[in-house]
Amino acid sequence: MASGEQEIQLVIFRLGVEEYGVPITQVQEINLLSKPTKIPNSPVFLEGVINLRGRIIPVVDLKKRFALDHTKYTKDARIMIVEVNESVIGVIVDEVLEVLRLPAGSIEPPPPVIAGITAAYLDGVGKLDDRLFILLNMDKVLTVSEQEELEQVESMADSGEILIQEG
Repeated sequence: MASGEQEIQLVIFRLGVEEYGVPITQVQEINLLSKPTKIPNSPVFLEGVINLRGRIIPVVDLKKRFALDHTKYTKDARIMIVEVNESVIGVIVDEVLEVLRLPAGSIEPPPPVIAGITAAYLDGVGKLDDRLFILLNMDKVLTVSEQEELEQVESMADSGEILIQEG
């Protein structure tokens, strides 16, 4: 890498067989997978909500959100707590692999569709040695109306309309 070249620091995780990355600045913490409390009449990709140290967090299954093949979770599955458009949500991933620095010059624009995910959700494809990372734009993972639905669920839980078990 040339000196002075911009780098992006990414949290790399796996969904199915593909490796994805999100900027570390959007990831607040990574937790073991706990069972979210289900919410009636919620979007199919919303697994429910968790109580994280007194804060109600909606939990989204990224494989369901992207209509990817859904497999049973293993002990490696995690809930990444991420910031999305000034809201905080949990996203379920199959495994968190590592944190790495990627030179900005090794990021290509996204193709129209990759791994079954449309380019609308993507910032690009990162290349490092012989690996490719699908770089997600977490701010675009949810539509405005989906984000409003999650905020409504969160406020219902905060007000006690929905009972949440301590996670």
